[in-house]
Amino acid sequence: MLETAFTRLVSCTVPIQLAGMGSILSPELAAAVSNAGALGQLTFAGIEVDDAKARLDRLASLTSKPFGINQLIPYLNRDILELSAHKAKVIDFFWGDPDPELVRIVHEAGALASWQVGSVVEAMAAEKAGCDFIIAQGVEAGGHIRGTLGLMPLLAQVLDKVSIPVLGAGGIGSGRGVAAVLASGAAGVRIGTRFIAAAESNAHPDYVRAIISAQAEDSIRTNRFEVECPLCPSTHGVLRSALDAAEAYDGSFVAEFEGEPVARFRGTVPTKGFTGNIGAMACYAGQSVGEVRGVQPAAEIVAELAEQAERLLKGTATATV
Repeated sequence: MLETAFTRLVSCTVPIQLAGMGSILSPELAAAVSNAGALGQLTFAGIEVDDAKARLDRLASLTSKPFGINQLIPYLNRDILELSAHKAKVIDFFWGDPDPELVRIVHEAGALASWQVGSVVEAMAAEKAGCDFIIAQGVEAGGHIRGTLGLMPLLAQVLDKVSIPVLGAGGIGSGRGVAAVLASGAAGVRIGTRFIAAAESNAHPDYVRAIISAQAEDSIRTNRFEVECPLCPSTHGVLRSALDAAEAYDGSFVAEFEGEPVARFRGTVPTKGFTGNIGAMACYAGQSVGEVRGVQPAAEIVAELAEQAERLLKGTATATV
């Protein structure tokens, strides 16, 4: 058993939090991760209250285990926040200065508050704001990157400065990576890229195939996918092939969804239902992408990561006795 301060706090059995990945996260994926003992999540960003309620109800119908709702500050809707906080175990914030008022709303509704940060200063501010745990995000991450440090240097500093549980995020896609972060003193990990290829993921099949065929060095840092992006300017982790395809594309729009055109370099992740040049869209991926070797059920991914990490940590403990 990988019991940590995080698993005790959140009432789960595996110290893994599913990363916020926008519309890649289906209720089915979030529920599968939670049912496997980790903390599944949905992201609510740029949607209407009725849509959020429908997704919450669907998720709640699929699991009785704890789950989280990821909220991006530039998209924050107070009605959705309050709705979510009354149903989720965790409200997970990202991309904004830690706000005591938002944490208060979450706590009054009976949920826990977490904040993903990219610096020591931001981590200390999150603890001061009343957060129950934080996530230190390294530059190895996929998607939008908050800070400038690699995970381990950032994690070392954050762990020295805060007293609440800390999770590590960025470049973690194997049991070895999970074990390394736990051995550093963190209470858990946040994983996204590995779950893009989960059977329950809402990622477009072309995106999934690109993820599976990529290696770690194919995840690059860029600021090019900034069009119509409320989180930009930002550095983000994407597949090199996506950047190359977008730069080579001759046209204003690379794809469309339900009749809406998608501009070249728009920061929209390709999900099922998009048509066009999917490979030229914002195919976010962290440096753990080399660990994605095929489509797997989410529960299988969670079990594999936990079992490998536990075996490695036990081996390390035995070797040091």
